[in-house]
Amino acid sequence: MKRGASEFDLIRRYFTRPAPSAALGVGDDAALLRVGRGMELAVSTDTLVSGTHFFPDADPFLLGHKTLAVNLSDLAAMGAQPRWALLSLSLPVADERWLERFSAGFFALAEQYGVELVGGDTTRGPINLCVTILGEVPQGAALRRDGAKTGDDVWVSGSLGSAALALAHKRGTVRLLPAEFASCAAALHQPVPRVALGLALRGVAHSAIDISDGLLADLGHILENSAAGAEIEFDALPVPDVLRALSSQGSGEMAQHCALAGGDDYELCFTAPVSRRTEVESISGRSSLPLARIGSIVAGGGCIVRAPDGSAIHLEKSGYDHFR
Repeated sequence: MKRGASEFDLIRRYFTRPAPSAALGVGDDAALLRVGRGMELAVSTDTLVSGTHFFPDADPFLLGHKTLAVNLSDLAAMGAQPRWALLSLSLPVADERWLERFSAGFFALAEQYGVELVGGDTTRGPINLCVTILGEVPQGAALRRDGAKTGDDVWVSGSLGSAALALAHKRGTVRLLPAEFASCAAALHQPVPRVALGLALRGVAHSAIDISDGLLADLGHILENSAAGAEIEFDALPVPDVLRALSSQGSGEMAQHCALAGGDDYELCFTAPVSRRTEVESISGRSSLPLARIGSIVAGGGCIVRAPDGSAIHLEKSGYDHFR
């Protein structure tokens, strides 16, 4: 580690990049941004805390990726085009090797999605990573949580449960073969934000949310905001083969937890009218992203998960909660 680097040296070295779409980027008291005519600004923020959201020995490159990815996922759920980000870091020491790897992972994903870093902060303390993400969406076109309608199909993208299963393996709750763990760990450490899907769903979906705390918890936010209920079929959930194998081997509760309440999936859950099924399937085909229809929005409230025999599945917890 090089000694003597100041906070501002570190910012210049690892986090100052050109931001051509901003009127003013990193280096002043605030950034100046130009929002397109007829557009609304979508803003979200997430904080990752060492020991809560990631292991202290996490690979800093992968951590840089995930720190931005979880924020991009929020904009994907709104159907917003990502534009800018602010990054605030709390670090116990100015470890330049760690910073080089972290910033490389962060900017690799930022460049992939056209995101410019326009500001932030650094301070000394336990490792905490906070990103504020900003994006644009045409006025009135944002996907929201309060738009689900009775009769809507409920859809999810990609696959559910891999990240939770990888975390369970690391905690010793379940044992996976090396190849099985490697496939699940990719979902845990390098989630793929579904930005293109969110953009494609504008004008098609009635509501949407990203699955960060678990399908039941996050779908529950849609139901609460839309004053609606839902029925979903457990067998319709898109889960990896290793999770289905666990269920058939007598670990059904573990499989149910990972798929329904494990969290860290960063897939999109959305509702759309039955009349748009063909369009949703077309979006899936064009993007080569599996989209699974898992149930329906119904009158009332709450969510019922049906087992193959028609009985209701009950879980002790519906998803992750920091204070429960």
